[in-house]
Amino acid sequence: MPGTATAPAPGRTTADGQQAGGRSVTIAVALCIVTILLAVLDSNIVSSATVPIVRDLDPVHGVDRIPWLIAAYQLAATAALPLYGKLCDTLGSKKVFIGALATFLTGSALCGMAQSMGELIAARAFQGIGGGGLMSVTMVVLRQLGAAGPKEGEGAKEGEGSQTKGDRKGSIGGIIAGAGMALGPWLGGALADHAGWRWIFYVNLPVGIAVLIGAVFVVKLPARTARHRIDFLGAGLAAAFSTALLLVTEWGGEDYAWTSPVIVGLAVAAVVALGLFLWRQATAAEPILPLSLFRLRLMRYGFAVQGLVGVAMMGSIVYVMIYLQVVRGVAATSAGLFLVPMAIGMTVVGLVSGRLVAAGWSQKTFVVSGTVFASAALALLTTLDTDTGLWTVRGALLLMGIGFGQLIGQLIELVQDTAPPAQLGVATTGVRFFQTLGTALGASLFGAVLTRVYAAKGPGGTTSDIGRLTGVAHDRALDAFVSSTDVVFACATGAMLLALILAIRLPGTRTRA
Repeated sequence: MPGTATAPAPGRTTADGQQAGGRSVTIAVALCIVTILLAVLDSNIVSSATVPIVRDLDPVHGVDRIPWLIAAYQLAATAALPLYGKLCDTLGSKKVFIGALATFLTGSALCGMAQSMGELIAARAFQGIGGGGLMSVTMVVLRQLGAAGPKEGEGAKEGEGSQTKGDRKGSIGGIIAGAGMALGPWLGGALADHAGWRWIFYVNLPVGIAVLIGAVFVVKLPARTARHRIDFLGAGLAAAFSTALLLVTEWGGEDYAWTSPVIVGLAVAAVVALGLFLWRQATAAEPILPLSLFRLRLMRYGFAVQGLVGVAMMGSIVYVMIYLQVVRGVAATSAGLFLVPMAIGMTVVGLVSGRLVAAGWSQKTFVVSGTVFASAALALLTTLDTDTGLWTVRGALLLMGIGFGQLIGQLIELVQDTAPPAQLGVATTGVRFFQTLGTALGASLFGAVLTRVYAAKGPGGTTSDIGRLTGVAHDRALDAFVSSTDVVFACATGAMLLALILAIRLPGTRTRA
């Protein structure tokens, strides 16, 4: 039966059987990596195609609805994350993986067929429900594929990295996710320019259907036999909290003043939902995010570092792109190419660090090293000026890729190594949840910082007016904008230095002799 791992009969294990099993695992891992790419690319691919979308669907009022178009996917994906983790631990990750992928593909088809901005926003939200599960659930599947492989050593207790050969597959998945995050805006712009914006979504269908069919027949994981209750109330409270918080970060200071009734009301709702969620997790028989996980020091610090990484990545990728386009006049598609060095750095160093950890190096070493490199890169970005060499920007992004490449995969591995086997799903989705919330908080913090610094140093007006200014006023505006982005990068550097302090306090991981 698909999805059920069966043991070979005694005395029937052969070299051919081992090779066949190895090929199946390799194919399954490849399917998972393609799935992660689909999910990550779709989370940010729309940002560079908003102009042709608006021009086609609603040239009059479409610009006002762009924030909802971009936010709908992220809101739905984040709200569904805690539930996906519990579903994996309850129903088995293969079933949840197939369901999430089917939902994502249905949403992709609906997005491509949308005839109005309202339809597209609703379809993006539906697609996000599936996309949120793809990233986190696929990480669980990768972990279980590794655990089913040949052992190179025994498992470990808290703070001791698992020494299975397949554990490093999760690290590869994390690095592919980072590379996809960097390349998504460029790919979205290229598809919109040369094939039409609808192909941003239609391109998912042939690839995703192939993955879906392969998953049904190739992915072999143990079936769940124990019955568990799902804490739907806890999942609903988590969704309410994350949605309210994300709306505060999306609207605050932009659509509504920070002191407006809407923002204050959402902030209060977020605090109340968080309080009720924590109460529910402390009293529920089978909570959606067991508070017992936070008793493990490595888990606490791992979640915190991942959240700070989310904050810093927001401060780096988004504001480097803004700097290049506003200050240096680089076109949007060309600006996306500046992320290629970052993607290369993330991918190469991530693969190398994963192999070294598999060979016995300490995971903590790379987490600490990653925070050091990322901090140095962000500190370099604080020196940007109106005439800084563009190769300096590329160098900083390469350095940042080297840092984040060590962090993304190894943090996921550390958390998965520490989590009890029965709570692997909620631990993995917890990592993603904290990173997403960190990204949202970073967007809010950095947006407020940029606005305030520019208002204090600029010639008046907002950053949106820079393109219409001329002469001395334009030069002053650019100087003020650069000063503002430098402060943003300084805040991101502070976040990474805090992550470095927490990384140093991580329990040491065991290395293999």
